[in-house]
Amino acid sequence: MPIQPSGDAPESSLDAPRAGPRLSRRAAWGLSLTATLTMAVSYIDRQTLAAVAPSVQKALGFEHDEAYYGYLGSAFAVAYLVGAPLAGRLIDRVGARRGLLGAVCVWSAVAALHAVAPGFGALFAMRILLGLAEAPSFPAAAQTVQRALPPADRARGFGVLFTGSSIGAAIAPPLATWLADRWSFRAAFLGTAAAGLLWIPLWLVFSFNAPARAALDRTYPAPPLRRVAHPAVLRAMTAVVASAPFLTFGYQWATKYLVRDRHLTQRQAGSVLWSPPLFFDIGAILFGHLASRARARGADGVPRPLFAVAAAAMLAGAAIPFAATPGQAVAVMCVAMFGGGGAYALVTADMAARIPPGMIAAAGGMCAAAQSVAQIAANLAIGPSVMRTGSYTVSLIALAAWVIPGSLVWLVWRPPPVYQEGQDEGGVVAER
Repeated sequence: MPIQPSGDAPESSLDAPRAGPRLSRRAAWGLSLTATLTMAVSYIDRQTLAAVAPSVQKALGFEHDEAYYGYLGSAFAVAYLVGAPLAGRLIDRVGARRGLLGAVCVWSAVAALHAVAPGFGALFAMRILLGLAEAPSFPAAAQTVQRALPPADRARGFGVLFTGSSIGAAIAPPLATWLADRWSFRAAFLGTAAAGLLWIPLWLVFSFNAPARAALDRTYPAPPLRRVAHPAVLRAMTAVVASAPFLTFGYQWATKYLVRDRHLTQRQAGSVLWSPPLFFDIGAILFGHLASRARARGADGVPRPLFAVAAAAMLAGAAIPFAATPGQAVAVMCVAMFGGGGAYALVTADMAARIPPGMIAAAGGMCAAAQSVAQIAANLAIGPSVMRTGSYTVSLIALAAWVIPGSLVWLVWRPPPVYQEGQDEGGVVAER
């Protein structure tokens, strides 16, 4: 569904032959929520390693080398970096309906294969394969939200979409640590990989009916590759690079921080680390809702003060090392994650409002690639810093401070106008 003044505009003659029954509001949100669950499945599979990292490192013989653990995080991020832009272009051509189904089947199998990794080298290879297999997840989910929901609901939709990642990240620690404690870390990988099997029937129900096929399989002219570097996309990538390093800590290093610096057990850490992702969700939903209300009142994209508040909340991450107790440290982490969820939802909604409909998935892939670059840098920096200083204090302060410059760039960057019906962008004929 294109970005247009209202969801009641007529179909263009270009799409008339493919037009079918329109999605009801309930069906549109059902489809968007199912795409959100795709992100949850994705993060359950990618976060299982972070949840049981101490057990994995001990069993595979690198428990005292934090740099090696950083290499595993970077392996996934490098593969995702390479795969996401290509996956975005592919999803823009084949559509999310089939693209998501195939991707979930493949990455669930790869996630399960982590259980048989005999050593660091094999596990490193598995992380690369998982990063490639999961590359279509965000581009396809973003395209689903954009095509299913009317313009007034899209900022809310993107806010809800980002809850999928934190839902998965909240489920993974308690589930994976419970499975690892009861059986082994290998059972944890097998058990969490089964989440994809639960998602597949839902996607078949919501995306394979006639109205959903009409919405998701519509043909949009794809822009030239050079046009994917749209100013709105570059602006969004700047904010993603600013936010992603601290979020990388929250999702990939929090268990290790609580075990090393706060002296909790792996199981104790897993029992409390559902809360930071929950606050990421709350931030994404709240700021997405506020952006939708602003759009309904005629705002040109996302109001800058909303993003400034979200970015400021992320700066709380610098105070985590100075909290008096582990519980207080987790509470401060929740505040920072709240801001991170809001920032991601606002940046994505603003970008989607300013680009042609034929490049939504490709733009999502570019932002995912930017996130991967930031994750690679963060993972490669955190491990050596901890080994050198003996704690996570320096890393946490630096990651929080890194939010400032990129956020300021986003705030002062004058964005292109909101994409309007009938606009021709770089040779792309806008759909009516």
